[in-house]
Amino acid sequence: AIGKGFAIASAALAALSLFAAYRGLALGGKQLILTEPKVLIGLLLGGMLPFLFSSMAMKAVGDAAMDMITEVRRQFREIPVLREALTLVAKAEEEDRPLTPEEDEKVQAAGKKTEVERCVAISTQASIRRMMMPGFLALASPVVVGFWSAEALGGLLAGTLVSGVMLAIFMSNTGGAWDNAKKQVEDQKKDYNPEVNTGKGSDRHKAAVIGDTVGDPFKDTAGPSLNILIKLMTIVAVVIAPLIAG
Repeated sequence: AIGKGFAIASAALAALSLFAAYRGLALGGKQLILTEPKVLIGLLLGGMLPFLFSSMAMKAVGDAAMDMITEVRRQFREIPVLREALTLVAKAEEEDRPLTPEEDEKVQAAGKKTEVERCVAISTQASIRRMMMPGFLALASPVVVGFWSAEALGGLLAGTLVSGVMLAIFMSNTGGAWDNAKKQVEDQKKDYNPEVNTGKGSDRHKAAVIGDTVGDPFKDTAGPSLNILIKLMTIVAVVIAPLIAG
């Protein structure tokens, strides 16, 4: 969690340095006037881009997860020993006891029948395919806005830098809080009394699991990817700056 803060800060400083380089190359060091319509439009677009990018990243995680779930369900449906092992594990959890040696042996044997390589292939292919559009957004938006107006691109970079850094900090901290909230509930003693309601299987734990389901992509996907967004956009702007100067 602390490392994420350092990563966000370093990305912000790198983007700020690149922004200064862009201003010198494309605008000749000229100041950006916030009251100019093109600069204001760029600021508004830049402020919205991190939210659009992070929503696309979150959706990509959900779609990739659904592809994986579909494959896992297929394996449980078509491989009988997996269903038997799942029944044994569920029964042991319901009775709040460890697996017996015989049950554990059956579960271990079933684990060797899983088609792990298919899950890895689906995960890899889905993650690359689903992140193509967010990547295209980060690459294309500075080019499109820059060839319309160099001043508007300056506003776009400034808006993306400010809102992107704030959103990255928010997502990293919020995701970490939700993740650790689930761990805290799981560490508590099981008590399903409505007045206490703690431990695995309790309503409080179910709510914490839902929070963790959202929190994991917050802190591990959307938050860190915003660091890449703000740096990539400013790098593209610096690259095209000589073409749009003047």
